[in-house]
Amino acid sequence: MELILKDVTFTGDILNQIRIAVKNERTTVKELIAARVESEVKAYNNKLPEYFNGLIQPTNAEKTLNGFKLKDRKKKIDVEKQVLIAWDAFYKNGYFILIDDQQAEDLEQEVLVSKTTEISFVKLTQLVGG
Repeated sequence: MELILKDVTFTGDILNQIRIAVKNERTTVKELIAARVESEVKAYNNKLPEYFNGLIQPTNAEKTLNGFKLKDRKKKIDVEKQVLIAWDAFYKNGYFILIDDQQAEDLEQEVLVSKTTEISFVKLTQLVGG
């Protein structure tokens, strides 16, 4: 089954959409995050574009308006490392996930998905003091 994941703002504006394949209709939050990160990293590694637009900032990349710009564009991103960082960021409230408008609480939380399931990722931005 294929799902569409959305990056949204607090006001509901859609910033990005990504399609992922899910093996079973019963999955976990952890598996959804892993599938998303794996899909983003594989797409980047296949083309090596100038910018990486994904959930997690890769090591040796700077954040820009167009995405994350890697210092060495020829170097591929490590999928496993990105997945681990994404799971850690979930626990540290770097972003949260809404599944049919209900906030996911735990990586091991089971989710029953269908073609109509709406999954949104809301990234939290840190405030910078002066």
